[in-house]
Amino acid sequence: MRPFRLLILPIAALALVTLSASGCSTTYRRSLGQDTHQVFSRIFLTDYNTAWSSVKEALKSNVPDVTNPEGGFIQTRWTDNTEQKNFAESFGGANAFLATKYRLKVTVSKSSFYNGHPAVKVTIQKDQLVQRDVLEGWRPIETDSIEENTLLYRIGRIITIRMRLARLEEERIQKSLEETKFE
Repeated sequence: MRPFRLLILPIAALALVTLSASGCSTTYRRSLGQDTHQVFSRIFLTDYNTAWSSVKEALKSNVPDVTNPEGGFIQTRWTDNTEQKNFAESFGGANAFLATKYRLKVTVSKSSFYNGHPAVKVTIQKDQLVQRDVLEGWRPIETDSIEENTLLYRIGRIITIRMRLARLEEERIQKSLEETKFE
């Protein structure tokens, strides 16, 4: 029984070291500034045109820098959010930022099909830059994902409203056609 116990302990220790090393390497990569971008996406059961116009409506408070409807890509201009970031960070005990700015990159994929219905994938990436002092320069940080998830929710609600309005309009037209047949 003892040789079996002696064999299990080194294997468990090796597994523990491997798991902790993978977490440390992630922290090390982030400290070097590698891969701080997170991408958020959602699939909507609608056609491309409805999704594209809904994305444009959801982003109307942001000034677009690049808009490519054929490629399904929108990139906003850099927006200063120093006051919001300093307000949010003041409760966490972190130092205030000298300046912060962000931009959004939204991609709308061309239509595909899911269970016989048209489907569109909307992907959002937020680039957030901060500057703690004049000597440091701009440094990318990870996003808190609130704005991206809120934007995806808003796009979904706009799509739902547009699809309901289109269905109601179609029913109204159908009803008026049936009334004219009987007259």
